[in-house]
This record gives sequence, structure tokens and C-alpha cells, in this order.
Amino acid sequence: MQPISFTVADDLCSMNRIISYLSFNGNCQEAMHFYQKCLGGKLSFQLVGESPQGESLPDSMQRYVLQGALRNGRMELMGTDIVGDDGLLQGNTVSLLVVCQSKKELNLYFRRFATGGRIVQPVKKNSWGLWLGSLQDRYGNYWFLQSP
Repeated sequence: MQPISFTVADDLCSMNRIISYLSFNGNCQEAMHFYQKCLGGKLSFQLVGESPQGESLPDSMQRYVLQGALRNGRMELMGTDIVGDDGLLQGNTVSLLVVCQSKKELNLYFRRFATGGRIVQPVKKNSWGLWLGSLQDRYGNYWFLQSP
């Protein structure tokens, strides 16, 4: 495999954002509704049974979420119940970062996400002068929240 030079990588990178895409084990709708309560925004779903591929899949999969999307301004969070052959393997290799405008906003979101979850680090000022807290939500996903 050829290493990528920075000039080539720079030429390829015209994107302006990365969207978080979460996988669930049959409870995507429940989780996305929870995230909507935390973050606000408009929520939409496409179920497996509504897709062209749905006809060829078992009835037990028809109500699974093929793709869910929560949008609020420039924030977008997506999710699915469809996982690969290995199944859902949750861990701490990915965390989602919510950058808030104020400590008040951070505390509001932190309380909402912490409902039914586990606080990893309470909100406190870090060495860079930012407010930062982290938690694991009730669905096993890790979140960092920060504000000035």
C-alpha cells in the first residue's frame, strides 16, 4: 500500500463536516427519540420494511430502522438497527463531542444525556480553561460536552 502524501490528502478533503452514525441492536427508534429530547431537532426514520430490500427480508426485520436522522441546524446524528455479521460490539473506541456555546447549555445537555446513564467525569474546568464533562448514555455511547 502506498502512503498518502499530505498534498494528495489535502486535494481529496473538500468535506466540511463529519456526521456521527450510531448502530443499535433493535432499539434505534427509542435511542433516537431520547437524543431528540436531549438535543431538540427534527427526527425522521426509514424502516427496513419501507425499503426496496425489505421485501426479501424476514418479517422480524421489517420494523428495524434502516436509517434514522436527527437534524437541528448544522448538527446531524444518524443511526441504524442494521449491523454486520459480527453483530453489535459496543465499546469505548468512539465518543461524540458536543461543543456548546455556554456552560448553561452544557449543563442542560449533560443532565439530559446522563438520564439513565453513567457520568464518567463530572463537568469541571480543564487546564485550557474550558468546561468539560463526559458520560456514557443509557445506550452505551460515550459523550464529551464542552463549552467556554
